[in-house]
Amino acid sequence: MRKFNIRKVLDGLTAGSSSASQQQQQQQHPPGNREPEIQETLQSEHFQLCKCYCQHENGAAVIQLQFLINEGALVSALADDTLHLWNLRQKRPAILHSLKFCRERVTFCHLPFQSKWLYVGTERGNIHIVNVESFTLSGYVIMWNKAIELSSKSHPGPVVHISDNPMDEGKLLIGFESGTVVLWDLKSKKADYRYTYDEAIHSVAWHHEGKQFICSHSDGTLTIWNVRSPTKPVQTITPHGKQLKDGKKPEPCKPILKVEFKTTRSGEPFIILSGGLSYDTVGRRPCLTVMHGKSTAVLEMDYSIVDFLTLCETPYPNDFQEPYAVVVLLEKDLVLIDLAQNGYPIFENPYPLSIHESPVTCCEYFADCPVDLIPALYSVGARQKRQGYSKKEWPINGGNWGLGAQSYPEIIITGHADGSVKFWDASAITLQVLYKLKTSKVFEKSRNKDDRPNTDIVDEDPYAIQIISWCPESRMLCIAGVSAHVIIYRFSKQEVVTEVIPMLEVRLLYEINDVETPEGEQPPPPLSTPVGSSNPQPAPPQSHPSTSSSSSDGLRDNVPCLKVRSSPLKQSPGYQTELVIQLVWVAGEPPQQITSLELNSSYGLVVFGNCNGIALVDYLQKAVLLNLGTIELYGSNDPYRREPRSPRKSRQPSGDVKDNSFSRSRSSSVTSIDKESREAISALHFCETFTRKADTSPSPCLWVGTTLGTVFVITLNLPPGPEQRLLQPVIVSPSGTILRLKGAILRMAFLDATGCLMPPASEPWKEPNVPEERDEKEQLKKRRPVSVSPSSSQEISETQYAVICSEKQAKVISLPTQNCAYKQNITETSFVLRGDIVALSSSVCLACFCANGHIMTFSLPSLRPLLDVYYLPLTNMRIARTFCFANNGQALYLVSPTEIQRLTYSQETCENLQEMLGELFTPVETPEAPNRGFFKGLFGGGAQSLDREELFGESSSGRASRSLAQHIPGPGGIEGVKGAASGVVGELARARLALDERGQKLGDLEERTTAMLSSADSFSKHAHEMMLKYKDKKWYQF
Repeated sequence: MRKFNIRKVLDGLTAGSSSASQQQQQQQHPPGNREPEIQETLQSEHFQLCKCYCQHENGAAVIQLQFLINEGALVSALADDTLHLWNLRQKRPAILHSLKFCRERVTFCHLPFQSKWLYVGTERGNIHIVNVESFTLSGYVIMWNKAIELSSKSHPGPVVHISDNPMDEGKLLIGFESGTVVLWDLKSKKADYRYTYDEAIHSVAWHHEGKQFICSHSDGTLTIWNVRSPTKPVQTITPHGKQLKDGKKPEPCKPILKVEFKTTRSGEPFIILSGGLSYDTVGRRPCLTVMHGKSTAVLEMDYSIVDFLTLCETPYPNDFQEPYAVVVLLEKDLVLIDLAQNGYPIFENPYPLSIHESPVTCCEYFADCPVDLIPALYSVGARQKRQGYSKKEWPINGGNWGLGAQSYPEIIITGHADGSVKFWDASAITLQVLYKLKTSKVFEKSRNKDDRPNTDIVDEDPYAIQIISWCPESRMLCIAGVSAHVIIYRFSKQEVVTEVIPMLEVRLLYEINDVETPEGEQPPPPLSTPVGSSNPQPAPPQSHPSTSSSSSDGLRDNVPCLKVRSSPLKQSPGYQTELVIQLVWVAGEPPQQITSLELNSSYGLVVFGNCNGIALVDYLQKAVLLNLGTIELYGSNDPYRREPRSPRKSRQPSGDVKDNSFSRSRSSSVTSIDKESREAISALHFCETFTRKADTSPSPCLWVGTTLGTVFVITLNLPPGPEQRLLQPVIVSPSGTILRLKGAILRMAFLDATGCLMPPASEPWKEPNVPEERDEKEQLKKRRPVSVSPSSSQEISETQYAVICSEKQAKVISLPTQNCAYKQNITETSFVLRGDIVALSSSVCLACFCANGHIMTFSLPSLRPLLDVYYLPLTNMRIARTFCFANNGQALYLVSPTEIQRLTYSQETCENLQEMLGELFTPVETPEAPNRGFFKGLFGGGAQSLDREELFGESSSGRASRSLAQHIPGPGGIEGVKGAASGVVGELARARLALDERGQKLGDLEERTTAMLSSADSFSKHAHEMMLKYKDKKWYQF
């Protein structure tokens, strides 16, 4: 666990810029004109940063894992030649010991069942033996030259396999890469047999009787050998090779990377292998082959096979294995195959190993959602599940779930490169997929690259999701895609067939001929009444009608990037398309990608913007209400005095080649000259508040933030009543209110006079695909907006606060006076990547993640610093794109393309984390060893035991060279230590508890270690006593 640098904030006293901001606040509020004091309950003691993960600190690849079966421990071998012993008996696994090999590369490990001696093979062909209790090397070494002696003139290559004979622990089977296999006698320290084959070996597996073993080779063959017949294999099989009629060897195939040989009491053995396909199967997916008697089943996988493991009824290698399932680890998935059912179906996986089939492009996190949301999403998602799963339950059932201190539902929404959207249940510490939506269904798909429209602005993934806006109360969903398209969805439990998909096309371009007058295509800036397109019509209208798809100079014009499908669309229960909005090409200029998006279910409006301007759409009437360039929002108040530059104005009518290529640029700043004038819309927020200083009551409005730090307020005049809402147009007009901050605007929110968060108005969900009820009272009841905080319209004199966060600073603006009540400069040398106003401990705070790796929180409304922790530097854009905060002190980001990292900044959650975590290890009763039987004991046919302690211990084999490997003590995984957690109060809390806890915890660790040692010693002594007891007895004395 990494250590965090922590800055403590006490009694409002901070260093540097914080003290400066305090002085600014004092200057802003003279004694006679102070804002009313709001009691703030959040203190720095409420915050602590904590995350849980299990990984190796150095980031080296894991090449092999070996469980100490039923012991609660695990050995991991890494590509940097380090072995680690993990303690799994605690809720947070931790490394107890590490062993770093200095002179040899580790290639293979083998730990026999109920043994404490680990065999380690190396690239040089040697085998070393490690005591897993002390994690030290034994002096017993098997050198490669002793193993092969004169059987080969050259080096046999790295060790690729080690296993002991199931019936004789004193015989060790060693496989070298070159094709040589050696049966080594551990007691006599010499080779009993050597088996040679002219093809490289990839893996070896024993028959449980210990008389035969099977090898897989690089030419796609399997060779079965009798232990006592080393000259040649008794059988050679090419599972996927074409058998030639004239008796010649089959054509070579791809290497068989792994093979397992599992026996059953009542039938033929199973031979299970990966790889080995013939070379002429080009394009065929990776396969797992199951050979059982005369039948051979080839099971295709979606991804490359990394490894597989057969699950058996017994842990003893010298008993009938009775395999019942195969665990297959794929590059992006985990698959379990049922061997006991015909057709070998797979088990339904309750845990997603990978969060995507397609890369994640955006992510949103919602904590404390309505309680009925997860059941609703699960019910529609259950219908999407594929059929044909095994009828049995998931067979891996070790460990116990944590209790989970949180009682509130949490949902994660991920957007993907293929246009899909996934909803995940993230309650407590679980992650389960609920529902998947494919947004690409509404578009015509090109069958091949040649058929793709030449209006594409991206070469790959034209449906990729960029922004998600979701209203949990109304279940309305809106997404913005990379091809400058917006899709609005309603949630329904009924299946519907949409004959014609509603569609709008918006011509949004930063283009003004003269400073005084905009082009006729653009609506006039005041926009006191809707223009043309705001008339509700049954058929989907275009926002700007045009007669042709190309302009007079032959450039693409008025065409969208994607083509909406014209055939009827069957929409299953779940999210169903309400409206598709697309930005269109304008005179050869492609539409710019959408930079911000917001939906309000109570108003029936969706708004989006890019570097050209802003568009406001009424999705109930399917009409465009506002379509303005960003510069037009300023009116005559533009502080930059920019000369608007039109791409069309600078282009020659002849359609010059250079100008055409210039117009295809998709950058937000087309040229350096345009950089100042291209002001993108970066934040949007619907609310009911005061729009002007003179307002005496709040009204619906839209707040718009830009990348240059400007905030505009647009008033919304909604028709009264639900019936008039569908008949009369919504009146939209800029209010003239303009606020300024330093840096791009990231987030806006509103507080009432008591400091409580005022969420945007929303409408409760109702089933859209049922006949409207005639009862007007019922309709009015259903269309009533959800209001969580007290309505400020009850008291005219009541004050509100606007909280605005930018890349550099945060401001709290008092409304309606528009005075700056509080200001905080968040960072001078870096910039804020993500800022969210979140609820925590019955209060509200501003949470920020900066590019320099700091996570910071500020109280509201005073913006008093509460937390400043160095957590994670911005190492790639994936983190910046997916980091988000949620209510109740939760946050997450994509730590890798396939993993979500959740963290908490709540002290309460950190304290409860130990109870939330599940237990990995639950001990079970070890089954009895197979009975040798009377005749096997009489004639010595049973399993032969080995006193490894006597053979490998220091007294008989001596000590290993110190330069061979370095022992590194692990942190020990002391249970409950807050080392994994960090925060403002973390250091103080640990300091207060140091005298009590540290000694107690170390004492517990010492007791556990002593218990493990004594357990191992007693087992060793017991085995030794048993051996001595029966050593000299005759058969009739047993």
